[in-house]
Amino acid sequence: ICFFLFPSIWKKKKDMDFNCIVGLDEVGRGPLAGPIVAAAVHISDFNVLKGMKFGDSKSMSAKRREKLFAFFKSKSEIKWGIGNVSNNTIDKINILEATKLAMRKALDDLNVKPDLVIIDGNFKIGLNVLELPVIKGDERIVSCSVASIVAKVTRDRLMDKYDLKYPEYGFKNHKGYGTKEHRDAIKKYGYSKIHRKSFRVK
Repeated sequence: ICFFLFPSIWKKKKDMDFNCIVGLDEVGRGPLAGPIVAAAVHISDFNVLKGMKFGDSKSMSAKRREKLFAFFKSKSEIKWGIGNVSNNTIDKINILEATKLAMRKALDDLNVKPDLVIIDGNFKIGLNVLELPVIKGDERIVSCSVASIVAKVTRDRLMDKYDLKYPEYGFKNHKGYGTKEHRDAIKKYGYSKIHRKSFRVK
């Protein structure tokens, strides 16, 4: 049995015989620019995270996320896959479908065969295995919390690279979200090649 709930909501799951549980989360549904990035995480031994608390990646500092990311990467018991869906695809199929696609890509990249997939959110993504959507899963489910951090760090690093290519937009500061700095830059310079043209700029 894989025990995947935080102690605060840990209940006995003797009737659950899952050999491989994967947690899914995404980052980047709201920005005006850049891709949406999802992470799929499988933890083979939760003892490596014993005593640790993290939760939603957006609630912690970038320094804390990077430190946790490095720690996760150093542990062979923690494996993950990444799914990346571009702004152009988001414009074509809408952000919800792009989110689902990114999550499926992350699972493919992880290259394991789960018998339970826990999704942070209130939707399923169309898999041939058992799917369990959990609202605020990144705050309640360990593998989803790790996925949230992995996805956030991965996307932030990518947006930092885009900042070098398109310095006039300040992507390093806001990661593509609709801050005043970003909206003012769009009004001045127009859209770049990584902007989501289907998203309104107010």
